Amino acid sequence: MLTIYKDLDLNIPADVTIEISSRVVKVKGPRGELEKNLRHLAMDMRLVSDAKGNKIKFIVWHGARKHLACLRTAKAAVANMIKGVTIGFQYKMRAVYAHFPINMIIAGDNKSVEIRNFLGEKRVRKVIMQEGVTIKEDKAQKDQVLVEGNDIDAVSQSAALLHGVTLVRNKDIRKFLDGIYCTEKTSIVQVEA
Repeated sequence: MLTIYKDLDLNIPADVTIEISSRVVKVKGPRGELEKNLRHLAMDMRLVSDAKGNKIKFIVWHGARKHLACLRTAKAAVANMIKGVTIGFQYKMRAVYAHFPINMIIAGDNKSVEIRNFLGEKRVRKVIMQEGVTIKEDKAQKDQVLVEGNDIDAVSQSAALLHGVTLVRNKDIRKFLDGIYCTEKTSIVQVEA
């Protein structure tokens, strides 16, 4: 069934400014600035002001089921950008090993990490973080690093690269559980609940 008109609203916090120009969204906040191109989604995006504050309206005309699903995708992408420029994203990655301790050596600029002694191998694995992402040691927990940034796509991709480079190959993965795993996904700025 075809829907004639469907829209979703997303409220904009007071400390965030948003510009929309032909479905390219720029979000500025206290932690920085993000830009995302949403031209591949066929919909209208409008900035609307009312008595309650500013909001973004995502609108689809004559949309079928799959076309309507794009509304929530666009809304979630912009909401993640707003969250990124206000409180940021942090992934906690923990080195797990049974016998050979995994050594993670972070570069001085916090943009890359070298992984040594994985399963006792001599090979050095180097992971370079995505643009705008930093990695640092967790002072509170041994063998744990913090992957931080404003863009959730870049932070999660950097964490995935860290996990993927330490996958066990040609062995029984039920027995060899060594690797670097994500233990927690949280925000950089801690918000009181």
